[in-house]
Amino acid sequence: MKYHSVVYKIIDLLKKEDVWFETFEHKSVKTSEEAAKVRKGYSLAQGSKALISRVKLKKGKGKRFVMIVVPGNLKFDSKKVRKILDAKDITLASIESVAKITNGVKIGGIPPFGNLFNLETIADKGILEHEKIIFNAGDRKFSISMKTKDYLKIVKPRLEHISR
Repeated sequence: MKYHSVVYKIIDLLKKEDVWFETFEHKSVKTSEEAAKVRKGYSLAQGSKALISRVKLKKGKGKRFVMIVVPGNLKFDSKKVRKILDAKDITLASIESVAKITNGVKIGGIPPFGNLFNLETIADKGILEHEKIIFNAGDRKFSISMKTKDYLKIVKPRLEHISR
């Protein structure tokens, strides 16, 4: 296996759903800015970065993890997400937690498919500004582009204004 198994799960899912997509092999990238430089024909704003966050719920209701998806040129606003989830606190998940949740996908390679990891996915409405999105698909050296409408149909993220 050349890439992490999540890459192949996503490709299989997209084929099963019979949607348009294209794949890109490139040098290893960790940040959205690095990725935008190697993805010819796509802007930083079309990149969708996925962040796994730990949410501490109010009134002693425990903790849970969620996936936050924002355009590559923006940052997520923790205050907005906290309010949306009625949470006491929200932080980025630790490297160890991300590895456990994703079966070893490295930070920087996390795809915006929370459904593959049994995570609620909250996506910024900014992703709707482009016909296509592009993202690292489970490996820092492999990206997939697909139509935004198909992403919404397959992942069914909760759309909110969560960026700054």
